[in-house]
Amino acid sequence: MEQQQQQQMQYQQPQADEQKIEYQQEEDDEEAGAGLPIVRLQECGINVKDIEKLQQAGMHTVASVAYSTTKSLTAIRGITDVKAAKLLAEASKLVPMGFSTATEYYESRKDLIHLTTGSKELDKLLNGGIETGSITEMFGEFRTGKTQLCHTLCVTCQLPLEQGGGEGKALYLDTEGTFRPQRLVAIAERFGLSPTDVLDNVAYARAYNSDHQNSLLIQASAMMAESRYALIVVDSATALYRTDYSGRGELSARQMHLAKFLRSLLRIADEYGVAVVITNQVVAQVDGGGGMFAADPKKPIGGNIMAHSSTTRLSLRKGRGTARVCKIFDSPCLPESEAMFAINEDGIGDAE
Repeated sequence: MEQQQQQQMQYQQPQADEQKIEYQQEEDDEEAGAGLPIVRLQECGINVKDIEKLQQAGMHTVASVAYSTTKSLTAIRGITDVKAAKLLAEASKLVPMGFSTATEYYESRKDLIHLTTGSKELDKLLNGGIETGSITEMFGEFRTGKTQLCHTLCVTCQLPLEQGGGEGKALYLDTEGTFRPQRLVAIAERFGLSPTDVLDNVAYARAYNSDHQNSLLIQASAMMAESRYALIVVDSATALYRTDYSGRGELSARQMHLAKFLRSLLRIADEYGVAVVITNQVVAQVDGGGGMFAADPKKPIGGNIMAHSSTTRLSLRKGRGTARVCKIFDSPCLPESEAMFAINEDGIGDAE
C-alpha cells in the first residue's frame, strides 16, 4: 500500500509541476501580450494570407488587432465581417483588455522608464524625464529649443537604464527639414557613446505632405516590430497640416486627419512602450482671446484635438542668452511648474 501511495505521489507531482509551468507560461504571455507578433494568430486558426493583409495595413502585433474596431478591419481588402469578428475574438484572448485593480496598475507604473533630457533641472520637473508609453508635446515659437531637445533625446534614449536611457533605438520623422546628424555626433561624445553607433541607431525619414506623414507611421510600426526602439520623434506634427489645409472650409477635414495621425502615434506608444515626442508650432491669438493684455498672446495650434491627444504638454519660451524656460502646461500627474535649461554645443544641459 505504501509503495502504491508513493507511486501515486510521484505521478501527481510531475502533473502539478506541469500545471505550474502552464500557469506561469500563461502569465508570461499576458505580461508580453501587447508585444506579441501578429504571426501568433496563426496558432488561433487565422489564415496566413489574412495575416499578410493585416501587416500590409500596418498591423504587426496582436495588440494592434485587438485595439482595432470592426469598421477599420473590414476596410482592409479581403477582410469580411465574419473574419473581423474572429480576428477580434482571438486577439482579445491573447491581449489583456479587461479590468485590473488600481494596485496592480500602480505597481506596473513603478517600472515605467523615463528618458533623461540631458538637464537635471528639466528631469526633476518631469519627475525623471520623458515618460515612455505616452505622448509628450513640446510647443513654443522658433528658437525655443524644441528641435534641440529632440536631438538630445535621440542620443539619451540609447543610454543604459541606470543612466536614464531606454537601451533602444530612435526614430525621427522630420517635416521641416531641421534634422542635423552632426548634432548627434557632438551629443554622443558628451555621453561617452560611439558617434557611429549612435547614428546607426537613429532611423530618419522626411515627410513631404500630411498623407506621407501618415504612411510613414505604417513603416515605423513594421520597423518597431523587428527591433527594439525607445523613442519616436515627430518634428513637427502640425507643420504640414498648416499648408495642406487652408481656411475654415477645410478645418474639419484637417482636424479629422490630424486626429487619426495622433491616434496612430498613441497606438504605437501603447503597443511598443516607446516614448513619443512631438513638437508643435504656435499662433498669435487675434480673435479677442486676451489680446495685447494677455500674459502670452500665443497659443499652440491643433486645437482641442491636439490638447486631448497629448498626455503631457510642455510650453517652451526664450530666456536670457542660451537659457530657455520649460513650463508644465498640462499633465495628469505633474504639478504646474517651471524649470530652466540651456542649449549648449553638446546638447541640452543645465542653465548656469
